[in-house]
Formats: sequence, C-alpha cells, structure tokens
Amino acid sequence: MSRQRRSPTSEEIRLWREVMRDAAPLRRGAPLPPPPPAPVAAAPAVPAAPPLASAPAAKPLPAAPLAHPPLVFGARAGLDRRTDDRLRRGQLVIDGRLDLHGMTQAEAHGALNAFVARAHREGRRTLLVITGKGSGGSVHMGTDREKGILRVAVPRWLGEAPLRPLVLAIRQAQPQHGGGGALYVLLKRQRP
Repeated sequence: MSRQRRSPTSEEIRLWREVMRDAAPLRRGAPLPPPPPAPVAAAPAVPAAPPLASAPAAKPLPAAPLAHPPLVFGARAGLDRRTDDRLRRGQLVIDGRLDLHGMTQAEAHGALNAFVARAHREGRRTLLVITGKGSGGSVHMGTDREKGILRVAVPRWLGEAPLRPLVLAIRQAQPQHGGGGALYVLLKRQRP
C-alpha cells in the first residue's frame, strides 16, 4: 500500500522558515559538523560509597529520554486534526480564564503556575490566558517590550517545569477572545 505525499501546511512552512532563517549553506565538500551531544539527565546526588576491592566495574546507565517533548507554539503534536482545528478556531468550550494585565513578570508567572495546576486538578481542559498585546511604543522598537513581555514569556513558561507535563498544546486566541493578546491552552487529561 503506497502512501500519498502531502503538501506542508502554511504553519509548517512558516515554522520551517523560522528554524532555517539563521542557517548558512555548507561549502561543497566541507565535512559535516558532528551532531550535538544528546542531553543527559542530571542524576541525584548520592554520597559515594567506598570502593570494594572485589567489586566488578559498574556499567554506565543509558541516558534517560526526555520525559516531555518541547512545547511548540501552534504545533499540533499530540492532537488529532479535528481537536486542533476546533482549538485554533476557538470552538472549544473555555473552562477557565486568567487575565495577566497589569501584573509584573513575577506575579504573572506565579499566577499562571497556580491557575494551570488548579485547572488540571479540577479536570478542566481548555483555558484562555490573556497576556495583552504589548505597548507597541516606539521607545522599545524591535524588543520584547514592543511585542509584550508577557506575550513572549507565557508560552515559554507553559513549556517549562512545572507546567509542561500538564499542557498538551497552545494556540493564539481568535479575535473574539483577545486575538494576539491571548492564548488558548489545552491541558492533558488527568490519568487515574
């Protein structure tokens, strides 16, 4: 059974261009650089026991795989097409809202952590997080302040511990829910 090749979506093309924007072509015949080393999980500190004279040498443990893949803003990872389409279009029932307007980064980070953790414990799935669009002022042109500090930071926070294990996907909200100044956050289902 042969599989038909599909064309990439506009989102996949945009993501590819974003990833490749800093790439430079190699000279013909130039050796490829070595692949980056695999990430190694830090082992907990355990006091070392004195070596025994007759003990055989211990084999090194294989590196543990990453528990959760990186969270990519707008990616469909882990979602079926129908759910992803409904999330992107703002058609899922919003189970909770958090407005971060007027908060400092520290306040917003704490509020986001508490809100997402509580929503996950309560079995909620779709959240709306309002970050605001940013100042748009000319004083900070080209900086995160222009885009909105929280608008940039919230997707990053959702992809880091302790929230990453709880979050399945994030998408920009539709205009009726805040557009570029808000995010839909889809949480993973609780496992009994």
